[in-house]
Parts: sequence; structure tokens; C-alpha cells
Amino acid sequence: MQSQFSIITMIMQGWYATYPLLLISVVCVTIIIERIWALWGLGARASSKAEALIGPLRQGKFNEALKQVESPRNPGERVFHDLIAEAASSERGRLEDVDEERRFAELLQLRGLIWVLATSGASAPFIGLFGTVVGILAAFQSMAIMGTGGFSVVAAGISEALISTALGLAVAIIAVIFYNYFSQKVERINATIHICAARLIDAALQGQKSNGS
Repeated sequence: MQSQFSIITMIMQGWYATYPLLLISVVCVTIIIERIWALWGLGARASSKAEALIGPLRQGKFNEALKQVESPRNPGERVFHDLIAEAASSERGRLEDVDEERRFAELLQLRGLIWVLATSGASAPFIGLFGTVVGILAAFQSMAIMGTGGFSVVAAGISEALISTALGLAVAIIAVIFYNYFSQKVERINATIHICAARLIDAALQGQKSNGS
């Protein structure tokens, strides 16, 4: 009797809602792991690289600074590379435009597919609710066909139906938590790169003066 009420059995009974939710959960977990790996330590690496570039820029050694980011490997270095490439002769306004344009492109890359987490968080509870409603309707239909009353007749059907809502809520909670986490993480990385870029611009302008530009 207990085996009839196992979670796996209930998931299989409500396949029309639970299987899509399981697929969504696999997609969400994949995105979560990928974004954790992709965003790990980007802010710290950007700050460290900026510190190394400020000295040469202040001394007007633009070629030396450019060599340090000749093969950019992360968003911060790509922004810094484009800045330094124009730092020798460009004015502040132009350098700030370069920073803004490059960071916008990198911001899109940093976000990746986290929008899928937001969509999953919004839709999963409704998919679960759909499965529950259909399951309860089926349970009451069975009761009508059997011609008997009482909660015990539909208890199994209702329990199978409610697993859809539980699974939908679980998927939604995880998706929303990580969507908010990644959104804040991306904004912090973007802010860090912006602050570092502003410091590099100041250093570059000092370097221009030291070179007599």
C-alpha cells in the first residue's frame, strides 16, 4: 500500500505537469552551475588588473600598459584593453564613451541565460497548479464513476495531484533565489569594472600630461 503513495509514483501519475517541471529544473540547475563558474572571481580579477595598469598609465607608458591586456581573458580586461588602446590621445569624454559602450556589451554576456531562471520562477507554480487542478478533477471523476462518497475514495488522487504544486513551488523558489543572486552579482561586477575604468581614465589623463600631450 505504501508503494502506491511513493513520490516517484505520484510524479509519474501527474506526468503532464511533473515531467515539464523536472525538465525545467534540469535546465535551471545547468544554468546555475554555468553562471557560478562564469562569474567566479571576476570582480577581484578586474580590481587586481586595474591596480597593475595604473602605474604605467600615470607614467605615460601606454604601450607597456596595453601589452598587459593584449590577450584579454575576462570582461574587465576587455574593457581595459579598449580604453588603453585609445588612452594615448583621446579626451575624457571619448574614454568614458568607450567604457560605457564596452561595459554594456560585457553586461549582456555576464547576464547570460539568467532570464530563464526568472521565467521559470514565474511559470513553474502555474504549471504545478495546472497539474493539481487536473489531478483533483480526475480524482472526483473517479469518485463519480464509482458511485461512492467519502474522502478516502479520492485521497490517493488528491495526493498525486498535490505533488505537482509542491514540485512547481520547489522549482520556482530555487529559480527565483538564484536569479536575484546572479542579478546582484552581475551588477556588482559591472560596478567594480566601472570604478576601475574610471581610475584608469584618470591615470591615462595624467600620463598624457606627463608626455606633454
